Amino acid sequence: MSKNSLAYIVSFILLGGAVLLGVTVGTVAISPEVLWNPKSDEAAANILWNIRMPRVVLAGLVGASLAIAGAAFQGLLKNPLADPYTLGVSSGASVGAVMTLFFGISVPFLGNYTLPVMSMLGALATMFAVMSFAKLVDRSMKMETVILTGIIFSSFLGSVISLMIALTGEELRQIIGWLLGSVSMRGWPYVQMSLPFMLIGSFLLWLQRRELNAMLFGEERAQHLGVDVKKSKLMILISGSVLTGSAVAVSGTIGFVGLVVPHMTRLVWGSDHRHVLPLSFINGAALLIICDLVSRTIISPTELPIGVITAFIGAPVFAFIFFRQRKGGK
Repeated sequence: MSKNSLAYIVSFILLGGAVLLGVTVGTVAISPEVLWNPKSDEAAANILWNIRMPRVVLAGLVGASLAIAGAAFQGLLKNPLADPYTLGVSSGASVGAVMTLFFGISVPFLGNYTLPVMSMLGALATMFAVMSFAKLVDRSMKMETVILTGIIFSSFLGSVISLMIALTGEELRQIIGWLLGSVSMRGWPYVQMSLPFMLIGSFLLWLQRRELNAMLFGEERAQHLGVDVKKSKLMILISGSVLTGSAVAVSGTIGFVGLVVPHMTRLVWGSDHRHVLPLSFINGAALLIICDLVSRTIISPTELPIGVITAFIGAPVFAFIFFRQRKGGK
């Protein structure tokens, strides 16, 4: 058995186990038999299919979106600290979503898709602003410059969100609850809202897998190999922003998934983007399903925001990668 085959088998087993735990474990324990025989316990089947399953599926979609976007950003910038959260893209998406909630924006021809589209526009605008500002400060775009620029923009956008929260009235609880990050009580409509954008963004990134591999050797070398670097970079940035925006729109700000999962995938299975992208997608889904399970069971019946759990995992990993990079550069 090849290493790549083993990687996919292990990843799918982890995802399957995460889904099974996610739908059966909770305040009310549900037998796995209910999955294939709903009539064995109709009350449990109702909880499973109408409450837990949409929550697990949504957590999987959000985790997969953030992880594959993080893998693409890391490959593009050749920077293991790059992800939608550290680059400020999540904050931009949050501003777009909070503005939609705050002003009650509803575009007629978009309908229910107004929220994710506005969130994506915020993510995209922030991504281009961060990259442009980082290039203006340092044309070589060193790791520290890009990350610090992302932190600057995150801080500024965070203050914009705080201002809107301070000015809001009855929407305060909804906005704050949303900002903390959660997939609780969203239901199937939110799955339908995020699924199309996740599929489109992931497919567009998958089409850039060979270009990402070529760019690992530098932009000049990639051009010599026949890669249209400008077009590929634009496609990757747009696709990553679409994925981030659609994820943030339905779950709020959930950090570090796009940093931890791609980094661990590369560490264990190698850096070929033909496999890094799909493996990050699968493992990102599994990780966020498990984090959501922990968030709703660790102090049951009270729920923790899922962003708290991912931060507990992600912050030490961020520190580890940063210090390893610094030691490697000396």
